[in-house]
Amino acid sequence: MPMHYLRSYASPQRDDTGNRRLGLSLAFVAGAVNAGGFFAVGEYTSHMSGVVSALADNLVLGKFTLLLAGLGSLLAFFFGAATSAILINWGRRRQAHSRYALPLMLEAALLLVFGLLGARLAANGHIAATVALLCFVMGLQNAIVSKASRSEIRTTHVTGLVTDIGIELGKLFYWNRDHAADGRVTADRRRLSLLSALLAMFLAGGLAGAFGFQWLGFSATVPLACALLLLAVVPLLDDVRRGG
Repeated sequence: MPMHYLRSYASPQRDDTGNRRLGLSLAFVAGAVNAGGFFAVGEYTSHMSGVVSALADNLVLGKFTLLLAGLGSLLAFFFGAATSAILINWGRRRQAHSRYALPLMLEAALLLVFGLLGARLAANGHIAATVALLCFVMGLQNAIVSKASRSEIRTTHVTGLVTDIGIELGKLFYWNRDHAADGRVTADRRRLSLLSALLAMFLAGGLAGAFGFQWLGFSATVPLACALLLLAVVPLLDDVRRGG
């Protein structure tokens, strides 16, 4: 695979093509981690809507152990996003080529930890810690592509994707009764294509994660970690060359 092609994923010079490539790749990873994680620990970890709703339910029902576990998951997602922002801003201040590659490397390392040690953690009853680890990874990832694309793309927020697809479809099929340019409703076909592709990649990742966990167990995240390392390695090498 050409170096300039790999560089486009996590390069500090962002354009629509690079953002699309990064977003689609990370949407696949998010879907795989979310679906595989459910098989592993019985929880979906890529979105916080269900977690926050469960917090309210468990508070009312007096299930304080589950309440604390949910708070841990929510805080882990927060801290993952914050960590990503810190790494990216640290790299930007130093004009590093690897400003977006650094959180990708951290995500890859944590997925390796999950893949290699997840079975042991689950066997020892550390389910809440395992869920928190995956929530941290998802918060970290969502912030990477959000920062890189100036908040145009998010890879774990499928509710938002479906909503925006519905809005664009409504515009696409809207019947403009006159031909005047002013006031015409038109769909952003480029955005609709991007949103649909992100949704499709999340679904494809979910299928891969579910089948992968059934066949390989926790180690199904190891190929995902290797793919993230591949996306991050060229900007890191650019920094090494510049330092040399």
